[in-house]
Amino acid sequence: MSGARARRTFVVEADGGSRGNPGPAGYGAVVKDAASGETLREAAEFIGRATNNVAEYRGLLAGLRAAYELDADAAVLVRMDSKLVVEQMSGRWKIKHPDMRPLAMEAAAVFPPDAVTYEWIPREKNKHADRLANEAMDAGGRGERWEAGASRAELDTASDAGAVGGTVPAPQPAATDPGPTAPAARVGWGPDLGTPTTFVLLRHGETPLTPEKRFSGSGGRDPELSAVGLRQAAAVAEALAARGTVEAVVSSPLRRCQETAAAVADRLGLSVGTDEGLRETDFGAWEGLTFAEVRERHPEDLDAWLASAAARPTGGGESFEEVARRVAAARDELLARHTGRTVLLVTHVTPIKTLVRLALGAPPESLFRMELSAASLSAVAYYADGNASLRLLNDTGHLR
Repeated sequence: MSGARARRTFVVEADGGSRGNPGPAGYGAVVKDAASGETLREAAEFIGRATNNVAEYRGLLAGLRAAYELDADAAVLVRMDSKLVVEQMSGRWKIKHPDMRPLAMEAAAVFPPDAVTYEWIPREKNKHADRLANEAMDAGGRGERWEAGASRAELDTASDAGAVGGTVPAPQPAATDPGPTAPAARVGWGPDLGTPTTFVLLRHGETPLTPEKRFSGSGGRDPELSAVGLRQAAAVAEALAARGTVEAVVSSPLRRCQETAAAVADRLGLSVGTDEGLRETDFGAWEGLTFAEVRERHPEDLDAWLASAAARPTGGGESFEEVARRVAAARDELLARHTGRTVLLVTHVTPIKTLVRLALGAPPESLFRMELSAASLSAVAYYADGNASLRLLNDTGHLR
């Protein structure tokens, strides 16, 4: 008597892109046999004007539908370099954008929920789908439809022939380091990628602990701005009002940031949003201590913390690795929510340094090699191809 047929497992790799975000957009998807790695089906389409995230969801939907046509009873592993899509489809992030919510619902309905799992991969490992998306956009630019028989995506991926369609893959980040990393090519030298999303990064004004250089994170007391800090907040508010570019304000939940953000938002006529991911590191038992006091009381823990991003402060605080994952998740959600806009993020030393480090693709030890003054401004621009460009660091001209 023959046994039951073994359940097939497919790997779906999907991607989408927009040349302008929003702009001319397309998606690509490939279905592979999980056991052999054989390509079973390719799909790609030019979808007109859309955002990156919508194109990524369209690619996911096309990949799942192609897998379902091959075997409706299969198990599916979806692998994408879109942290947003992976986290939303895994149920860990809410889907707030009205254009993405119906696409996500369609994708979730293709297979039973327990048949599909999601995994984030770096862009370098998603080349096949990326090149299919670029082929579709190239065809759309010529007024043609993408044809599977004419595709070279699999061949180009196998031979690692480089980027197609003007997209330059970013370097692969370390396994514990949430991307994106440094741009593979200087943004100014590449194709026109449209209006970037710009995060203006404002460190809060001084508190009573700031001039004493004490650890002040999210695990101890929640100090308010000092008189100096309030003057700094007013000064930066005037400077940003004069620039006139900020379209939204988002703050850490901690009091010093909320007070700084309120001063700026009131001057700009905007409201203040709050994002838990922008809070400062929890420094555990070091909260309220100076560096010298930590050195005296916890020398071994301090040495470990300075040597490794995985080490936590004494007493169960957060490691820099944990902070980086939290900040990167907040970054990705804010990018999806504010595509093409200039957003002021009012936050702390570690989150700002982390955003800068990730934009540059710098190692964790670079956190100790940046200076960030109270009420200083920095800025990072994020482009449609996933690359980032540091525009400003520790500007305090408005305080002079």
